[in-house]
Amino acid sequence: MRASLSRSRLLLPLTAGLCAAALVGGCSAPGSGSAAPEAGRPDSARQGPARAANELQSDYQDAIRNVLPSVVQIDASEGLGSGIVYDGKGHIVTNAHVVGEEKTFKVTVATGEKVIGASLVAAYPEQDLAVLRLDQAPDGLRPAKFGESEKVAVGQIVLAMGSPLGLSSSVTQGIVSALGRTVTESRAGGGTGATIANMVQTSAAINPGNSGGALVNLDSEVVGIPTLAATDPQMGDSAAPGIGFAIPVSMVRTVADQIIKDGRVTDSGRAALNITGRTVVDDSYRPAGVALVSVADGGAADRAGLRVGDIITEIGDAEVTTITSLSEALADDEPGEKVTVTYLRSDARRTAEVTLGEI
Repeated sequence: MRASLSRSRLLLPLTAGLCAAALVGGCSAPGSGSAAPEAGRPDSARQGPARAANELQSDYQDAIRNVLPSVVQIDASEGLGSGIVYDGKGHIVTNAHVVGEEKTFKVTVATGEKVIGASLVAAYPEQDLAVLRLDQAPDGLRPAKFGESEKVAVGQIVLAMGSPLGLSSSVTQGIVSALGRTVTESRAGGGTGATIANMVQTSAAINPGNSGGALVNLDSEVVGIPTLAATDPQMGDSAAPGIGFAIPVSMVRTVADQIIKDGRVTDSGRAALNITGRTVVDDSYRPAGVALVSVADGGAADRAGLRVGDIITEIGDAEVTTITSLSEALADDEPGEKVTVTYLRSDARRTAEVTLGEI
């Protein structure tokens, strides 16, 4: 999210530990003296929790010290965002919704307060990722260390680093709450509207301006790019505390490497029907499917016999009522996979086996 979005309150969780001390009384045998009550636990027992807390605090501080110099602030004309130094040549990876339609930017790096110009290499809105390149890479520019998605696990402690609300070099903390989430961005507030699979859900606070920054484990490795916070429709679409999402590092590296090498994404790895469509409603004005507006010649849908005017209602076992639900139904599939598409043609229900294409 850009920093120009509405302000969200940041809550800092505090954990209190309750420690109870037990007094042990001894019963004397005939002729023996009474045993004196224990005054408290031995020093070594009391020092255990304190030592563990100090070690954890040290891990936090090491991760912050190691990674924060690799996180930059990106100034676009319509708001602020964050980015990560990807390599020593001055490439910066961030969210596509941070760069929007702009081509040039002002970037503040952690090696100094000097603002450096940067240009867009390419954006890939379908995965909400983009790569910039600094006009001149400064001395001491520190690329981040990127981890592996396979080693990210629920319960791991993570830190979100970026420039929330324009407060550069800010850090929040939480855990990995879930993996494998499929999330669709809203287009409101500058979002791309992308449906993104395999997102990392985190309780670390993600506020406007955090987008494009770093989600980091305690081994000082970037494991994702914080991208959006959940909103609660019952609360007027205000941010839902403790529910944020980050693009997994495996996808970040795949997209960034292709953009840096070829100037664009050449192999998305994302399945598609190769159609454009629109949501249609039933007699009660409820979303009821996706009507095909155009079908690419030789594309997946065309090869399966689908044509303009058909209304898709299911992909496999997943119900399709809107463009968003169609994207979500395809999010976990790969190009080349075969799926059964259920559709209406002249009010008659039909099915077709479709070999998926690629976005």
